[in-house]
Amino acid sequence: MPKMKTKRGAAKRFKVRANGTIKRAQAFKRHILTKKTTKNKRQLRGIVSVHACDAPSVRAMLPYA
Repeated sequence: MPKMKTKRGAAKRFKVRANGTIKRAQAFKRHILTKKTTKNKRQLRGIVSVHACDAPSVRAMLPYA
């Protein structure tokens, strides 16, 4: 049986934490930032967890993570 392939795009976007949750970066922070408020941009900083209902599909893309 051949090895399963990791989806490379997903591997660049998601990391699995030690407790099993998956972390991801916030969206909507790349461009067209002038019309967004300072408060909005500040709250988009940092890392958040992938929602529980989306985690199984992300795990399927990362078989060895």
